Amino acid sequence: MKNFVTGGTGFLGAALVRRLLARGEEVVCLARRGCDGRNLEGLDVTVVYGDLLDENSLIRAIDSCDRVYHAAAEYSLWAPEPARIYEVNVQGTKNVLNCALRAGVGRVVYTSTVGALGNPGDGTPGTEDTPVSLSDMAGDYKKSKYLAERAADEFAERGLPVVIVNPSTPVGPRDIKPTPTGKMILDFLKGKMFAYVETGLNLIDVEDAAQGHILAMEKGVPGSKYILGNKDLHLGEIFGILSGITGIPAPRIRLPHWSVLPIAYVSTRFADYVTKRPPLAPLDAVKMAKKLMFFDQSKAIRELGLPQSPVEDALERAVMWFRANGYV
Repeated sequence: MKNFVTGGTGFLGAALVRRLLARGEEVVCLARRGCDGRNLEGLDVTVVYGDLLDENSLIRAIDSCDRVYHAAAEYSLWAPEPARIYEVNVQGTKNVLNCALRAGVGRVVYTSTVGALGNPGDGTPGTEDTPVSLSDMAGDYKKSKYLAERAADEFAERGLPVVIVNPSTPVGPRDIKPTPTGKMILDFLKGKMFAYVETGLNLIDVEDAAQGHILAMEKGVPGSKYILGNKDLHLGEIFGILSGITGIPAPRIRLPHWSVLPIAYVSTRFADYVTKRPPLAPLDAVKMAKKLMFFDQSKAIRELGLPQSPVEDALERAVMWFRANGYV
């Protein structure tokens, strides 16, 4: 089986590539020239250089493949040019799905996010069917992924056999960028976490999330979506786990949400108009923290057989990888 994978140089995408190779499958990865390709070093993959916004580069690569995994995204809670987030996440997704439709591929798995789903925010887990609208989305990243998911729905209606997966918060090794969650772990390891704003996240081992993609490809119903998650944890609990792994004291000061909003607003505006560098406290991240992002992954467990490896082990592997690779 020949698979076309976008985002293979990234955190989740690289785990997916390794899973596919371990199954003896052929993998073609899309990559931008000049990107950080360390996650693909030494792997038996075909790298095709192109861009999500260039359909010609996409169709040439997809045309010879049986299956498509679209895992690439602009994952950032702040960007100097917000329009870029929409170009990559929305138009880029439309381009990949359009080329897959033209090529007549057998199946497509589109990587969305639980951030594009409905969520009560009060600790009640959200599901694939929780009501949601664009106005519920906090920030450009979530808005762009919501719109991209709607595009995937439209392609499914046009006959493209696309399955949507909604990973929660993957953790584990090879988070090279790192992702916002990886940066939080790094800040903890560097002793920068003196205080925090309480929130809630659903964590999943990145290896399980990658396996969930393959299971969705094989068992998922086209036009359906599946939450790829595992364990709901308050942020304070996550820091407690990291403290147990590392011996580093967990932050004890829990700041009320309202007290951080002014700081986030000022630092984000300063980044927007002056430094053009990531703010100390991204406003979108602070807004998101107001909700407990808990989710119910029972549908994926029941219909796909999604594995549920201990997230504590995944956090430990993340810590070990960051330390072994000079991040700390």
